[in-house]
Amino acid sequence: MYDDCSECHKELDILGNLPEKRAELEAYIESLPLGDDRDKNRGYLIQVLHKAQGIFTYLPQCIQLFVADKLKLHLSEVYGVISFYSFFTDTPVGKFKINVCMGTACFVKGAGAVLDEFKRYLDLDEGETSEDRKFSLGGLRCVGACSLAPVVMVNDKVYGGVTTDMVPNIINECKL
Repeated sequence: MYDDCSECHKELDILGNLPEKRAELEAYIESLPLGDDRDKNRGYLIQVLHKAQGIFTYLPQCIQLFVADKLKLHLSEVYGVISFYSFFTDTPVGKFKINVCMGTACFVKGAGAVLDEFKRYLDLDEGETSEDRKFSLGGLRCVGACSLAPVVMVNDKVYGGVTTDMVPNIINECKL
């Protein structure tokens, strides 16, 4: 049974440090028709992980253990889903998730240079999060907005026709 995040780094003990969020996740899980049938419970795993990531922004081992315990699953089953689906992350992400589309249309129209400018401006590599957890930087395969190429997404906001000159303005919008 889950008691604490002894396996997690103390600074990542988000279940212990954020009891209101733990209670929100626990209430959500308890609202599901779970039982002793692990196969049936496994059917709820992805939706529980979506909820947990929505609450905590990422899924460190302590949350994985908590979910595994509540669904009566093995930690390896939970981690297997998290590591398979690219939507899930077990590392902290920034408040502003900046993703540059690297699909063919965007790449041909300069997305590589735009990504390089974000790297330079934020002093981050692709896949990294700033120490203050304000920014995360990544690349996407395709966002389906090829007519707007190159495309940058900041959280749910889409920027089209992005040039390297626009990068500072996009970053400054995040600071407002």
